Amino acid sequence: MTRIRKLNCFDIPKLKKLISYLGSAEEGEQFLKALFNEPFGLVHSILPLKYRFLSESYILLDDKEILALITVEPTIGNPYKINITRLVFQNNLYEAGKQLIDFVISRFSAKGATSFSVSVDECHDELLKLFIDGCGFRQCASETLWKVENFEKTNEKTSGFRPFDNSDSKQVCKLYNGELETIYKPALERIKQEFQDPILGGHTKFYKNRYVLEEPVKNRIIGYLSITTTDNINFIIDFLTNNGYEVAYDDIIKYAISEIDRRRSVYYPFIKQKNYTKNTEQLGKYLHEKGYQPIQTQLILVKNFYRPIKSTENALQVFMFGENSKIITNSNFKISE
Repeated sequence: MTRIRKLNCFDIPKLKKLISYLGSAEEGEQFLKALFNEPFGLVHSILPLKYRFLSESYILLDDKEILALITVEPTIGNPYKINITRLVFQNNLYEAGKQLIDFVISRFSAKGATSFSVSVDECHDELLKLFIDGCGFRQCASETLWKVENFEKTNEKTSGFRPFDNSDSKQVCKLYNGELETIYKPALERIKQEFQDPILGGHTKFYKNRYVLEEPVKNRIIGYLSITTTDNINFIIDFLTNNGYEVAYDDIIKYAISEIDRRRSVYYPFIKQKNYTKNTEQLGKYLHEKGYQPIQTQLILVKNFYRPIKSTENALQVFMFGENSKIITNSNFKISE
């Protein structure tokens, strides 16, 4: 008989067996460490949804054997938006993955969640079929990561940028929502709290630096830049500018690279292209002209309504959603003075 429950520390031996096909022993250990590195897990699980900020994992068991695992986490600043970040199930147990997706949707919607989202690599056709045809998600938009190589650095200081402050969240939110293409706004609009630093930010699984670019005369924010890393090696550069202003992409990237370079001597930078903003075509053209290579495109799937799950078949085995924490495997690319 199968049952679903929250993951706990006593599941480690069984989970090691489930993920034994991940690859190297090091990758398996990192996977387990990420799963069990959740402080205050017991206290966190009994909090009302509006106070939750950590990821939570659930497993599907048949007797004492773990058949599948799913991890979800609330959006920082808006815990009513739930993100599915990890899905693992035994070979060919497609139905097990579907049951866990259905479970977390039912569980969190009952607690007040208003939407669910997941980012899936565009090449995973079977996984897309699971979420869309089987679980009622819809394809909303996409994001592409571009690998930055041979970026020419200078010692010139780029003016206008300053560190982000929580008091900027209202303006940044207005900038972000204003730059969304209209068809994407219902699903992708954000509230200002989603741009504010969390109170317990030290417990997040990533490190992020953020900056704003101001129009000199009116002190109006016309650009927003974030630099995110989960391992201090791979850095994702994500920026947004007001399409009513001409802001040089070279200057933005130069500033981002200089900020990373102040902290690290060896690192791998990537640029995120949000394919749902007004400037996305202009940015894509710039990246092509610079010779940067797109290495990953992920489709954003959302579900903000509920309907019965349909029958599907076939599946992949292990999926970790969002930007890969270890994108570079064999590269000699180095940025340093």
